[in-house]
Amino acid sequence: MSLVGVRQEASIAYLEIQRPEALNALNREVLLALQEAILKLESVKVVCLTGSGDKAFVAGADIKAMQKMRPREARAFAALGQGIFRLLQDAPFLSVAGVNGFALGGGLELALACDLIYATPKSKFALPEINLGLVPGFGGTSTLLQRVGFHYAMEMICGGEMISAEEAYRRGLVLDLLSETDWKQDLDQKLRVFAEKGPESLFLARSLVRAHSQTDRDRAQQLERESFGTLFDTGEPQEGMTAFLEKRKPKF
Repeated sequence: MSLVGVRQEASIAYLEIQRPEALNALNREVLLALQEAILKLESVKVVCLTGSGDKAFVAGADIKAMQKMRPREARAFAALGQGIFRLLQDAPFLSVAGVNGFALGGGLELALACDLIYATPKSKFALPEINLGLVPGFGGTSTLLQRVGFHYAMEMICGGEMISAEEAYRRGLVLDLLSETDWKQDLDQKLRVFAEKGPESLFLARSLVRAHSQTDRDRAQQLERESFGTLFDTGEPQEGMTAFLEKRKPKF
């Protein structure tokens, strides 16, 4: 099975992260498969991202893959994720995340790279990197701030705690809550509203909104990946990720 499933119906493309045995966690292979899928899209007005299975959208970056990274490797991994997520931000189509389950760490950052986020009531959201001795590395420090404002972003990034879909909706992180039982049909109805618009006007409309929100993106993401990589020289990520895998509290 491909790591990223692709299906297109008229001008709507559906991309599904297909690694359910690992709760769709992002490793290098998944990121490159996502990049390939995005670059191959043609004649698309709307792209919808989901995760396979009923437990997670994407439960984060692959901790086992990151555990033994050196600073240079960590910076390269952050740059890879940032670059691929920027494909969504700069794309000539509207991007929508359909979250059903966990959207944690890199998974939430993937959702935040999309223009709109819809979620089922059971979904959970967090940027828990701080609990691993890390910081978000795929753009989340800036994209979360844009969605929820300074206080909520500071709390989520520095506290690392999980919030419910209802709380995410209240904070403005999620645009709307989908039906628990028929969430895909509910999501499809929302996608069709955008797909009915003219391709040029839709592209220009989203580009204008994006332009206002991304003025300082380059500098913010450079600082983020440098910080992400630097932490791998401190020993904190190694202790944090080892503790996570050993199911114990880290000793920082």
